[in-house]
Amino acid sequence: MELVQLPPLSLRVGQVLSFSLRDAAGHLLFASGHPLPDTPQVRDLIARGPYVYAHETREYQRALAHKLDTMMLQGASMSELAKAKPDFKPTDTVRLAPRTAPAHGAIWADLQWHAQQVLRDPTRPDFLVRLTQLLDTVLMRLSQQPDASLALLIHDAGQEALDYSARHALLSLALCELTTRQLGWDEGRRRALGLAALTMNLGMMRQQDEHALRAEPLTAEQRDRLAGHGDRAAAQLLAAGVDDEAWLAAVRLHHDAGPGPLAGRSDGEAMARLLRRVDLYGARISPRRNRRALSAAQAARAVYLDELQQPDEAGAALIKAIGLYPPGSLVRLTSGEEGMVLKRGHSASEPLVASLVGRSGTPLTAPVLRDTRLAAQAIMASLAPHEMRLRIHMDAMLKLY
Repeated sequence: MELVQLPPLSLRVGQVLSFSLRDAAGHLLFASGHPLPDTPQVRDLIARGPYVYAHETREYQRALAHKLDTMMLQGASMSELAKAKPDFKPTDTVRLAPRTAPAHGAIWADLQWHAQQVLRDPTRPDFLVRLTQLLDTVLMRLSQQPDASLALLIHDAGQEALDYSARHALLSLALCELTTRQLGWDEGRRRALGLAALTMNLGMMRQQDEHALRAEPLTAEQRDRLAGHGDRAAAQLLAAGVDDEAWLAAVRLHHDAGPGPLAGRSDGEAMARLLRRVDLYGARISPRRNRRALSAAQAARAVYLDELQQPDEAGAALIKAIGLYPPGSLVRLTSGEEGMVLKRGHSASEPLVASLVGRSGTPLTAPVLRDTRLAAQAIMASLAPHEMRLRIHMDAMLKLY
């Protein structure tokens, strides 16, 4: 049986195979029906292009179908049809099937799963490699579609407490990246803070997920166990080989960086202060089993004012970057309509909104775009997720971008 090579990157991690992958000698690497695991070896295999048997390719199947159609028109017998072989000469690289780009929502769902797998196992020898790959993939996606990405992350954060830790890590990374761009930080500082956002809760992700699903508030003993998790996370990173002092300090101090301006602090302390406000914002818009999520405007007020009830520089930068009503958040307009914010506007309080519920309280047959700079379409109130009288299907909303 003849082997042909797949083009590089024609497969993806997690894909369930409908064919068997082999090396150049024909040795079986992965059998059909199994998902491709996320390992450095698999990623290298995808980059190089594995081999498959020619008869499993789409081109072979099309050639065989064409041959059978021709023979049937010529009156061939069943026995002749059973022995038919296509006129097929494989090229050096054969594509199994045209791959359509995954939907934006599916990509972020994959990233959430990937984040959970990476962050729950910091003792793996390849942890830092996998972590860096996760960071790069998220930043690339965020750069390509910032508003759509933010809408997905903020909407998903407000829906349920399941898998809280992975959702929160991705949201924190996105908020940090957008805020530090707003502040004009260089790429090196942005990446260090992004890595800190992903790893600030390292070692307690399972506990986070469990606590988010608890109907009862945390006991004093459970709060004591959670205290100092920044120090423990930094120690794990140090053991994994991290030597970036700013990254380690941001993780260690992200609950302890006090109020005040960012200027005059070390890089790690400034990152920790910003991470503290981002962490607080993400927690406020996320529900727990024992409390509901707040609206985006309520969360914004919580981070805009510091522990002394004074305007906070880091919190203000966050709100300026994402808006008082960020994409994915819910609002009520002066017209009485309710909808979801689609895109950030020129000011923090004037985004583009897709109305979903009419002034009578009846769902609209299709979203209607509203420019909130106009007085008749201005935002009157920010809504918490439980206040929306409609369940939003994000796949449909993403088609509006």
